[in-house]
Amino acid sequence: MVSDNKYDRLVELIRELGPPAVAFSGGVDSSLVAAAAFQAHGTKALAVTLVSELISGAEEQDACWVAKAIGVRHEILRLSLLGEETVVSNTPDRCYYCKRLVFAAVGRLAERDGLAVVLDGSNADDALTHRPGMRALGELGVVSPLMKLGYGKSDVRAMAKEAGVVSFKKPSMPCLATRFPYGERLTDEGLARVRAAEEYLKVIGLKVYRVRDHGGLARVEVAVEDIPKVAGRGLGQKIVAKLKSLGYNYVSLDLEGYRSGSMDVVVREPGDKQV
Repeated sequence: MVSDNKYDRLVELIRELGPPAVAFSGGVDSSLVAAAAFQAHGTKALAVTLVSELISGAEEQDACWVAKAIGVRHEILRLSLLGEETVVSNTPDRCYYCKRLVFAAVGRLAERDGLAVVLDGSNADDALTHRPGMRALGELGVVSPLMKLGYGKSDVRAMAKEAGVVSFKKPSMPCLATRFPYGERLTDEGLARVRAAEEYLKVIGLKVYRVRDHGGLARVEVAVEDIPKVAGRGLGQKIVAKLKSLGYNYVSLDLEGYRSGSMDVVVREPGDKQV
């Protein structure tokens, strides 16, 4: 039994909502929701993974692996977002327009299968940050069961571990658009460069990382405890050489370390927090 019966309450809430389509990235939040949905509704529940130019190939593979481990019915939904000016222009409200497009598409799959509701993995901590996409979810009637129950990230990881969700340790990995400053247009070339840079950081063994793209400058964020290792002459030189080969003129190491939403500093409200 999961401690404090939090997981049981999650399963019961999803059971009451009816068979769902779960927007499923393979990250810990959506994986926990998908696992609870499968427990509540079995093969009637559907996990839907959106694949677009803003998602790395590794994320698609991870989602397939996690869905198989859970046992939930799984479908890949491919959607081109770089043809949408509201996304490509990369304004501070980009996430709103992107979520509108994505969740409308998930909703169509739910309607196709006669499912009762669309669920996502937003948790209570997400309400404390700059998340314009939450407005789109509300407009489309998407339910966020973790947020509804008041479960934050620490609750989610603890429940996922105890429930046997294989991705319980997986770091958050938002879409690649978050690597660019607001107002800088999103392009295939820029996204490919960031994707390749981050894939290299993963290959050399880093677990937590971001490559923030400032034109010709790559600002590398890693976990604070990894800064000495990455700053060392040997590994640091390798990272610089690789990222310059991808087209960056300068490579910098952010001494604040990795933090979620670091590009949001220009739009963050006084009450917002980084989580």
